[in-house]
Amino acid sequence: MGPSFNEQFEQHGAWRREFARQLKQLGEWMSAHDLMDAAVQERLQRLEGQLRSDRIMVAFVAEFSRGKSELINAIFFADYGRRIMPASAGRTTMCPTELGYDPQVPHCLRLLPIETRLQMQGLAEWRLKPERWVEVPLQVGDADQISRALEKVAQVRKVSVDDARAMGFWHDDMPDDNPSLDAQGMVEVPLWRHAIINLPHPLLKQGLVILDTPGLNAVGAEPELTVNLIPQAHAVVFILGADTGVTRSDLSIWREHLAAASQGADARLVVLNKIDTLWDTLNSAQQIQDQLERQRQTSAEMLGVRLDQVLPVSAQKGLVAKIQCDDVMLEASGLPVLEEALGRGIMGQRQAILRSAISAGIASLRTETARVLNIRRRDLDEQMLELRSLRGKNSSVILAMRNRIEQEQREFDLSTTRIHAVRAVHIKLLRDVFHKLGSKALKEQLAPLMASLQQKGLKLGVRKQYEEVFRELQDTLDGVQSAATEIQAMLEGTFRQLNAEFGFSLQVPAAPQLQEFGNEIARIEQGHLQYLGMGNTLKLLQPEFAERLGRALSIRLRSVYESVANDLELWSKSATAQLDAQLRERKRSFARRIEAVDRIQQAATGLEERITEIEEGEAELQRLDDHLLQLTEQLMALAEDPAEVEHHDIFAPA
Repeated sequence: MGPSFNEQFEQHGAWRREFARQLKQLGEWMSAHDLMDAAVQERLQRLEGQLRSDRIMVAFVAEFSRGKSELINAIFFADYGRRIMPASAGRTTMCPTELGYDPQVPHCLRLLPIETRLQMQGLAEWRLKPERWVEVPLQVGDADQISRALEKVAQVRKVSVDDARAMGFWHDDMPDDNPSLDAQGMVEVPLWRHAIINLPHPLLKQGLVILDTPGLNAVGAEPELTVNLIPQAHAVVFILGADTGVTRSDLSIWREHLAAASQGADARLVVLNKIDTLWDTLNSAQQIQDQLERQRQTSAEMLGVRLDQVLPVSAQKGLVAKIQCDDVMLEASGLPVLEEALGRGIMGQRQAILRSAISAGIASLRTETARVLNIRRRDLDEQMLELRSLRGKNSSVILAMRNRIEQEQREFDLSTTRIHAVRAVHIKLLRDVFHKLGSKALKEQLAPLMASLQQKGLKLGVRKQYEEVFRELQDTLDGVQSAATEIQAMLEGTFRQLNAEFGFSLQVPAAPQLQEFGNEIARIEQGHLQYLGMGNTLKLLQPEFAERLGRALSIRLRSVYESVANDLELWSKSATAQLDAQLRERKRSFARRIEAVDRIQQAATGLEERITEIEEGEAELQRLDDHLLQLTEQLMALAEDPAEVEHHDIFAPA
């Protein structure tokens, strides 16, 4: 049996922390040796921030009473020695619940009142209004207090049918999906719309985020949950009852909210929970196993997943086994197999993404820093040639040399106005691109779709409008890609001229490739199509649901556009930072050349002393280059093999 999910996650966390530590030390070493320009600093900060703040979200989705909260207890919180998430018989989690850790926030349970559903703001907007949430402190060392506090996520309240309808829990055209009326004609709804639990649990501190979702009625009432949160989860665990298999409501959740999810195949798992209900003395172990296999095969076929993605588990027995240290019961519960599959799917996916980003970042960093060293090396070589040419020459020749250097400096200073003009054009072109990616431009693009969603009655033509809007979004991305290519071509021509005139070694980095963002937009389009089909025609009749769906879509697309803009900004800085670095080094070179000539004029020994200093400077540059290569190679090796996490200092003085 391989390592559990917790063990794999802890290893992943240790790798991230060690890599972030080494990146930070690399930055400090580069700053100490004056090798840090704006682009290098930005790249280092982004890599370090990506490693330290990397979040991994696991979403648990199920109809009511499938043992979802118990499974979360068994996988993540058995170390508390008791249940943390409420997991009694019947309905427990009544509102979507996120478990994570933010050191800037007190240890607490934050609850968003259900009445906020009467307003149009989405969850993302309510997150920015902490005063509207009810906060319940959590005492970290008191598992009983935490458990009692978390029972609030199961609270309900009674409302009128009119209020239930306004909140999205009652649909006149879908009576079969409506909750039951009590004797007074009231409807039971969740007391809270959303819950956020902030706990310094070891796994949560390392970036794990757990999303616990309620049943079909509550999930369908919150478009932002299924449009934004679940699709962005890195893994989805869909839970069925081992005794019932795929019921009609299970199939509705899968088809409407999970079938088009964007996670990789290995990160979508189906759990047949409560296999212990099949354990009895009337059937042999083989008969029970055969029954489970039939249930697995039937479930896999109905949901359209591979058989190895359907795993039989007893969350309750697994939790008890962990608390009682009963290895035999733990193995029988099937929990270790699920944890290994979950860890393999998530860790493999996240580490591959991080390794790719880190390797590319370090390679770029190495290239940009090597260019700075080469500039200094070339300037030293030019100074050496100048100084050696002065050996045995009289004072008039030395004075002529000084006058020539000053003339070169004046000509160079005059040329900087042209360089600033190039930069101004570059900034203007980039500003035009950022305008296309701005929130105002996106709002204008989405306006026709929003109008279609908000029209009264049947939303005729909304699917066609939807497809047209997404074509425009892809066209915008194609236009941004073309603009980036044009900017690169403009910079390339300018840099070529500057290299020829001033002996620079400017090289424009390749324009960023935005295909992955196009793929993300396509995934968003596919994920939203399910809401425009016949199954949701009646829901779309409700103006509140349609508007919430539109707002959720807008928030998701805005995050994609912002990511594109961030990539373009980093690429732009990489190009302009080269220019800044070479201008700065050239100015320093003029100052050093004039200083050297002045020293030679003042003392007979000044020439040889300066030549010796330059030779020592060249040797120092070579030592810096060698040490930089060593440091980046060690970081690349760590990126390629996260298993080799050793805490050692590779930043000895060069």
